[in-house]
Amino acid sequence: MSSAELSVFIQALGVHTPERKLTNAELSSMVETSDEWIKTRSGISERRIAGPDENPSDMGAQAAAQALKRAGLTTADIDLLIVATMTPDVPFPSTACLLQAKLGLRRDIPCFDVSAACSGFVYALQVATDMMRSGSYRHALVIGAEKLSSVVDWSDRTTCVLFGDGAGAAVLTTTTDKHVGILGNLLGADGNNSELLHCVGGGSAAPATPESIKAGQHHLRMNGKEVFRHAVRVMTESCERVLAKCGMKSEQVAWFIPHQANIRILEAVASQLNVGLDRFPSNLDRYGNTSAASIPLALEEAWREGKIKHGDLVLIVAFGAGLTWGATLLRWHEPPR
Repeated sequence: MSSAELSVFIQALGVHTPERKLTNAELSSMVETSDEWIKTRSGISERRIAGPDENPSDMGAQAAAQALKRAGLTTADIDLLIVATMTPDVPFPSTACLLQAKLGLRRDIPCFDVSAACSGFVYALQVATDMMRSGSYRHALVIGAEKLSSVVDWSDRTTCVLFGDGAGAAVLTTTTDKHVGILGNLLGADGNNSELLHCVGGGSAAPATPESIKAGQHHLRMNGKEVFRHAVRVMTESCERVLAKCGMKSEQVAWFIPHQANIRILEAVASQLNVGLDRFPSNLDRYGNTSAASIPLALEEAWREGKIKHGDLVLIVAFGAGLTWGATLLRWHEPPR
């Protein structure tokens, strides 16, 4: 088939989160904070924390297995694997290659990571979609998997209260029906604002040393006020731009699935789009900000609860460190079982 004949849709979703729940009450015994302070500023009540031997590849494998089962596919059917993560198991090889081995995927398929922080799943979704429209790939796994507890400074109350661990997976499949699946997408970045949300230690510019570890250079650092301002602007603009690109309007969208970072960000974006917050499903009260895993976690929950139905227009939007951002508009497709 030629690329002009193919569309790509999400055939199935799977998720996995660690068993351990870290509540606001528990955090208040670790740092100077309170349940009320956290809820008021973020909307978060608890988050999941992975164990010492529970890595992004492990969580991703669990999510992928669930997605494959729901899709009625086997590992032999997968032609492409892309993993979005900012907390890979190891610097190299890629978490995708580790996942390939854990899942038992074929050895003749491309497997690689995408690093775009909290925008990672949207970035990976577009990369996979474009590759599949070439006609070379029939089924792909796109996974967002994060262990943010490994990079959080647990003495910094402005950041440690926000993040959690988890994974979400999507099985993508091609179809000749151009009216369903992913209708349009866009990506963007502004590296001039990289210092607003970053981790300076651990790379080749600042390898790990006893001094860098003692200085906390391997922890996530964030300018919350500026990140908030940029997030609201780029998420709103991304929604407007992808809708215009597809010739659609916000009132036609059944569900907006945003990156789950902060309830006040979601409220601000909904207000600027003149859309009711009830069309912005959110689970960040239970999971916090899980970076690249947050959108598939929220998307799967909205689908599993029966909110998203066949034929619905769904708009996925995210922002993240980089700064990065992206949006994807799709028409939900439930293939016959």
